[in-house]
Amino acid sequence: MGDFLRRNKNLRRPRKTGVARRRRQKLHRKRLLALGVPAKEVETMDSARMRLLLKRPKQIAKQLARQTAKKT
Repeated sequence: MGDFLRRNKNLRRPRKTGVARRRRQKLHRKRLLALGVPAKEVETMDSARMRLLLKRPKQIAKQLARQTAKKT
């Protein structure tokens, strides 16, 4: 029982890797393109902006549909 109180579990937790981060960002880009976000805009977007847009995908899809309807 003595070892249980001293052990720091945070040292055993796996680290996030760069490969996993790039995979997530690639997936986010694909999802944004599927929603209808222009490719040029997605290329210049940072990861925080991508996550913000993907929090409410239905709302973003409606907004983009309205924007394209106004242009035509």
